[in-house]
Order: sequence, then structure tokens, then C-alpha cells
Amino acid sequence: MSNTLYTLIARARPALVAFALGAAVSGVLAWASQAQSQNIVSQKGRQFQPSELTLKQGETVLIVNDDADLRHHAYVDSAKFKFDSGDQEPGSKTPVRFSVAGTFEVLCAIHPKMKLTVHVN
Repeated sequence: MSNTLYTLIARARPALVAFALGAAVSGVLAWASQAQSQNIVSQKGRQFQPSELTLKQGETVLIVNDDADLRHHAYVDSAKFKFDSGDQEPGSKTPVRFSVAGTFEVLCAIHPKMKLTVHVN
């Protein structure tokens, strides 16, 4: 390798390392931001856990059926916002994006005592 090429590589190395570190940090921050913007609600023991959430408009809730042998069916039926998951088999994951502000009750069509209150600002 010529001296000139070696010198160019040696001078560029710190910039390349800084670029790679910056890209890695950006990726981690983007992943953390995405994980925070997706709230997870478990359906287990005929309950939503947690039973109440506060979100920003446009955030998503991931409803997970954590019951090994029970089917669930989450829905919201309000004048401002409607959602129906259909039957959720054990292990299923259903995302719900709350696109409008308000307070909404998520219920289970199979287990009427299940209730999740979602406040959307």
C-alpha cells in the first residue's frame, strides 16, 4: 500500500468510527422511542392488565392475549372511536391506534366484566 493511501486511511479512521457510533446511537434511540410509544396491555385471568392507560393522540396499544386457554374479543364502541379485534386466540397480539382524543372503554365481548379505560390526550 502506498504511503499516500495509508495516510488517507489513517486520517479517515476517526471520522468513520465517529460516524458508526453515531449511527448506532441513533438506531438505539429510535428503537427506544418506538418501544415507549407502544403500550402493552395483557389479557390474563379475565382482566386487562393494566386496567387504565393514558396516551397521546396517535399512540398505539398492543393488546396481548396472555391466557393459555381463553379466547378474548376486545372492542371499543363510542361515537368518536370504534374498534373491534374479532376473536383473539391465546397468544395473539392486536395493535389498536387511538387516533382521536377522549376517554374510551375497551371491553371484551366474551367476558363482560373485563374493562380497560384509555384516556387519550
